[in-house]
Amino acid sequence: MELRQLRYFVAVATERNFSRAAEILHIAQPPLSRQIQQLEEELGVNLIDRSKRPLSLTEAGRFFFDQASQIMARLEHIRDQTQRIGKAQRERFVIGCVGSTLYGGMPDLVRRMRQRWPDLDIEIREMMSTEQVTALKERRIDLGFGRVRFNDREVERLTLREERLVVAFPKSHAKSIAKEPIGLCELEGESLIIYPSTPRPSFADETLNLLGEINVNPGHVEEVREIQTALGMVAAGAGLCIIPAASQRQRPDDVCYRMIADERATSPIIMSYRRNEAGGRIELIKQIIREMYADNPPWLQLSNVRLDALES
Repeated sequence: MELRQLRYFVAVATERNFSRAAEILHIAQPPLSRQIQQLEEELGVNLIDRSKRPLSLTEAGRFFFDQASQIMARLEHIRDQTQRIGKAQRERFVIGCVGSTLYGGMPDLVRRMRQRWPDLDIEIREMMSTEQVTALKERRIDLGFGRVRFNDREVERLTLREERLVVAFPKSHAKSIAKEPIGLCELEGESLIIYPSTPRPSFADETLNLLGEINVNPGHVEEVREIQTALGMVAAGAGLCIIPAASQRQRPDDVCYRMIADERATSPIIMSYRRNEAGGRIELIKQIIREMYADNPPWLQLSNVRLDALES
């Protein structure tokens, strides 16, 4: 089995078409087809079901595609890091996070990491929760902070805290005037804006499930891609939006916020990393987070903390 064959197979599996894959690889289609056939012969199984259009992968093909993609991503990572070291460039550490964490502890965490590792090139990428798992496995990020609970045998996930939720109202809304927490039942029949619309599952589903558990039915539901878009629509009077409490610093001039009274109205902050890299820098980052929590910053006071998750 050759790396060239892995690269060819990943291209065909991604495009579901030999012609398009050949164009991307800048080779003719016949040698591409021969290489895939030789790969299947060596493995003794069919990887691609050629009877359908577009092409589809067999069960063995899906497994092989997942593993081959990770191998190719790992090789790319090794190449990039080797080049950086050879050119005396700094080591890079990439953090993927959902946008709402940028209004909570993320900036503080990155500042402290830069103080501890001044030679480390830390990059932040805004990324949906479900996208982070794939990015971790493909080594496009080294650490993730999301809000959706799910399991993957290659990714370790720790719930760091449960952040309270608030309702965003346009300032013209009658229920925006009161200061006390609002019950979810009071959202019955209201137009609701949820985010993100894709990919799913996401915080949007958490919001809908929260209302569904107590049989609260919004009058209309509008899905948008980002929290900034959702709050812009709230300001325009298009509806209400449920958001994490730390994010309520946005649009103070044209949006009002009320804390949700129901204790179940929380959203987790979940730290994710590759399971086989659980020690080393990850343990030191956990220690940094413990130190952050010990300082009890204002954004943390809106959450129920899970310090036990950070214990080694």
